[in-house]
Amino acid sequence: MKGLSASRKVWNNTVKGLLYLCAGLTCALLVCIIGYIFYRGIPNISWSLLSTQSSYLNDTIGILPNILNTLYIILVALAVVLPLGVGAAIYLTEYASSRKMVALIEYAAETLSGLPSILFGLVGMLFFIQILGLQQGILAGGLTLVLMILPIILRTTQESLKTVPQSYREGALALGARKWRMVRTVVLTNAVDGIVTGCILAVGRIVGESAALLFTAGFGLVLNGFTQSLQSSSATLTVALYVYANERGETGVAFAVATILLLLVLCINMAANLAGKKLNRKRG
Repeated sequence: MKGLSASRKVWNNTVKGLLYLCAGLTCALLVCIIGYIFYRGIPNISWSLLSTQSSYLNDTIGILPNILNTLYIILVALAVVLPLGVGAAIYLTEYASSRKMVALIEYAAETLSGLPSILFGLVGMLFFIQILGLQQGILAGGLTLVLMILPIILRTTQESLKTVPQSYREGALALGARKWRMVRTVVLTNAVDGIVTGCILAVGRIVGESAALLFTAGFGLVLNGFTQSLQSSSATLTVALYVYANERGETGVAFAVATILLLLVLCINMAANLAGKKLNRKRG
């Protein structure tokens, strides 16, 4: 028994050491990647780069249109996908009575979330641009991204709703609340963390997408207003990074754009976490 106990301790310590090693290597790799991007990108960031647009005539490079286009496409995609995704998750969790239909929709959502983004780009180009007659721009790109991030919002919200104890629902109904009031005041308020997590994952997918947007949003580097950008070729930061790195050979500008992307995602995630904490405080 003593020999067996000692061997188990050795095995446990070995496994624990391997886990610590894997965790350390993962963190070190992440720090190296982010550090290298910042090392190459920060020296190339300037006020003129952030506040102007690119011009071939003046031989200037600016990413202000790309920053605005990224914010525009986030706004358009979330404005469409949040009601659809959260509403579908509420229906599947609280109202749907057919388990086969729910299982089929869940399987379809999981399948869609694993498809390559280039397929969504082709479908978006064929449907939104060629069939519906939309122009390349933020609207077509945003609607294409809705197809990509809808499974994320749907599944994360659905799993969050399932974690709410059934006793909460029964207690609200026993007090005389109707079904929708129970869902709105009890279930959704207790599932807000999962909804916020889904939004963060969706924003990360939106900001990091380039392949689908090349077909639908275009790669125009001209500064447009929000309404103009909906129906005109507008490149986001990821598309601009591709253009500057591959088409124009501006590696320094590409690293600067990558740095701005990282900072933008960080700011959006922090804002979403703060919003989630405020909602939890109000709930408490």
